[in-house]
Amino acid sequence: MRVYVPLTLPGLAEAYKTGDLGTGLVAYAVTPALREWYLSDDIEELEYAALNRAAMASLRLLAADPGARRRRVVVAVDVPDGAAVADPDRGLDPSALGEVRVSGGVRLAKAAAVHVDADDAEADVAAAAAALEAADGGDDDAQFVVDGAEDHELLWFATQEIPNLVDLPD
Repeated sequence: MRVYVPLTLPGLAEAYKTGDLGTGLVAYAVTPALREWYLSDDIEELEYAALNRAAMASLRLLAADPGARRRRVVVAVDVPDGAAVADPDRGLDPSALGEVRVSGGVRLAKAAAVHVDADDAEADVAAAAAALEAADGGDDDAQFVVDGAEDHELLWFATQEIPNLVDLPD
């Protein structure tokens, strides 16, 4: 099963150093609730929706870490079927669509790809992270700013490119 793990660049750097994404991760995947919400049978569209949910979770991580470079990061990882489970009590909660908890540890070596904002997205992502709390409180203008980050597509990177993304030597 493909899951999308939200991170920040410092989180990706730490995963690169340790080789581990962590244990008991919250990630995003094509869940029954996401399928029902998105009303599509196209697996690529559904995976794109799960990726976007993870990108929003990455934005939330950025809002909590003012020192992190303002680029959303999502790692696509293949985990064994059954390792990622949606919480049945949150299945239809709109804020939890596609959310899964991955049991056990997840090695970075299992990653299929990394998705990261381009440099030109940083200003919009920074503004969105700053506006997130107000948007969550129902401020329509702040929601417009948050939606501005979603206008930027995450770029695809091979896992071999992680050292360049986090500015670490090979």
